[in-house]
Amino acid sequence: MHIFVYMCMLTILKVIYVYSNVDEYGFERPQNFDYETYEEFMSEYLKVLAKRAKKWAEIIGEGKSLQRSIMIKRYVRKGIPGEYRGLVWLSISGGEEMKHAAPDLYEKLLQPPHNAEIVSVIKTDLPRTFPDNIFFNNIENQQHQLYNILLAFAHQNKTVGYCQGLNYIAGLLLLVTKSEETAFWLLKVLIDKILPDYYTPTMDGLLTDIDVLAELVRIKMPDIYQHVTNLGLPWPVITTKWFVCLFAEVLPIETTLRIWDCLFYEGTKIIFRVALTLIKRNKDNLLACQDFTLLAECFKEITKDSIVLQCHDFMQSIFKVPGSLPGSTIVKLRTKVTQRRMEQKENKLRR
Repeated sequence: MHIFVYMCMLTILKVIYVYSNVDEYGFERPQNFDYETYEEFMSEYLKVLAKRAKKWAEIIGEGKSLQRSIMIKRYVRKGIPGEYRGLVWLSISGGEEMKHAAPDLYEKLLQPPHNAEIVSVIKTDLPRTFPDNIFFNNIENQQHQLYNILLAFAHQNKTVGYCQGLNYIAGLLLLVTKSEETAFWLLKVLIDKILPDYYTPTMDGLLTDIDVLAELVRIKMPDIYQHVTNLGLPWPVITTKWFVCLFAEVLPIETTLRIWDCLFYEGTKIIFRVALTLIKRNKDNLLACQDFTLLAECFKEITKDSIVLQCHDFMQSIFKVPGSLPGSTIVKLRTKVTQRRMEQKENKLRR
């Protein structure tokens, strides 16, 4: 399809969404939403979207392989068009292979009997999932699809079952892919493969990675680390929602989805890159906070950094601002903090 056609389509979307009180994915915009700044951003970003859509259409339309490669990684970092996200996420993450290995799994998991306790907890959380989203708010079909995804996953992964936070991730996957089965497989990839032990009852993986982030801050921004330590602000208080929700309901929706593009390809180091970028860009403001409460509030405010709305610029910055961050460093730090936490537990038992 010619790039001019994409520009026409995207310009129509701009008219619909720039001036609407809801965004493309059905989320209501806050009363203080800066439409002027957003329009200015969209005027440039539409050109980026048009170029990316054309390139992705050439790959997908010609039936070229979406297997992992330097080219695909580069394309992913520059953004996946909304209409292709479900297909590409499934392919680059390994979800497609999982699905081919068990094509009837999702349908089978929805067959009764079901665990009554899990059913009850999921149904309780459904109305709480994105209450300001027009697709979830009072729309029974959308909530039923989300219920199916969460129920199937809970019965498939009995170690995790269902815990709060999964509803937001599954809900956003559903909004993006518009397919409950695709959303199920992507949720399975995230929880089983990319984020192991984040959502277990003890949340060991989550707590470990929060400690890893603290270590990375200590290495890359020792003044910030010491400042947070001196004021006694625990890192889990600051960052738990970032990790649990993968920045959903923390950063603007398109920025979150651009992060997820890379997360499905590159894994959890993307979460660290985003977190380190937010902290480093707001270093001066954080250091200026002289008490616990102000510092905690400042950490909330850094997610509203002016660049986060400029999703393309922000995604370019996460690969520059934090500097080098090889996967081997994260593995080593995970081993280090895990050992430290085990020693701390042993010391407590001895007392």
